[in-house]
Amino acid sequence: MRLSVQRIGTGPRRVVFLHGLFGQGKNWTSIAQGIGDIATSYLVDLPNHGSSPWTETFSLDNQAAPVADWIAELADPCALIGHSLGGKVAMRLALHQPELVAKLMVVDISPARNEAASTFAHLVTAMRGIDLEHLPSRTQAERELADAIPSLGVRRFLLQNLRHKGDAWFWAANLDLLGDSLHEIGGWPRIEAHYDGPVYWVVGGRSDYVRPEHLTIMRQLFPRVLQVSLKRAGHWVHADDPEGFITLVRHFLTEA
Repeated sequence: MRLSVQRIGTGPRRVVFLHGLFGQGKNWTSIAQGIGDIATSYLVDLPNHGSSPWTETFSLDNQAAPVADWIAELADPCALIGHSLGGKVAMRLALHQPELVAKLMVVDISPARNEAASTFAHLVTAMRGIDLEHLPSRTQAERELADAIPSLGVRRFLLQNLRHKGDAWFWAANLDLLGDSLHEIGGWPRIEAHYDGPVYWVVGGRSDYVRPEHLTIMRQLFPRVLQVSLKRAGHWVHADDPEGFITLVRHFLTEA
């Protein structure tokens, strides 16, 4: 599988960014630009997202495998940063193939069952309710989502997946598979492994995705974990506090 990857920056350090559910690699663009002097960033579209291929089934490990294959082509270990679903994929990759990951940053997610993922169910239902065959415009799609999804920011985030070619509208994300896999997306299959490299665990101070009881399993799997909170941020940490997040990433990348 050949993943879609955008490259930004010319700095000597190499960092791979993994987005969350229904996101795309381009969601990291401003962060990558903010570290472009010290790092070359690779913004990956995860499988079933953006311009990357789709899979027939979903598991955290089968989503991590093509990312690992792509990183292996870089020849040297890289820094790996993942948010939400991308954070779970990044953790699975580091645990299965630690030789590919020089250091790891996990953003507002835990190696545990995350009930917050179930909140995406009504978003998926709303997206599935749009009649793409008779859709006249993106504006109309936004109107149709408005009742179920009052937040303009969330609607526009989801509608980045709506694309138009010729006379046809279609979802770039694999809406059916992802929507049917929310239980797996919210879960964490047992794994007998640990990653000994440095790990930053970045938590949004206004988010409820990371719970205090998750610290035990995080330390078991990642003995060198350092937890950091950005107090002004919710779950979308890098969007809520971009300046604070960029400062943190720069420290993460330059720390010995």
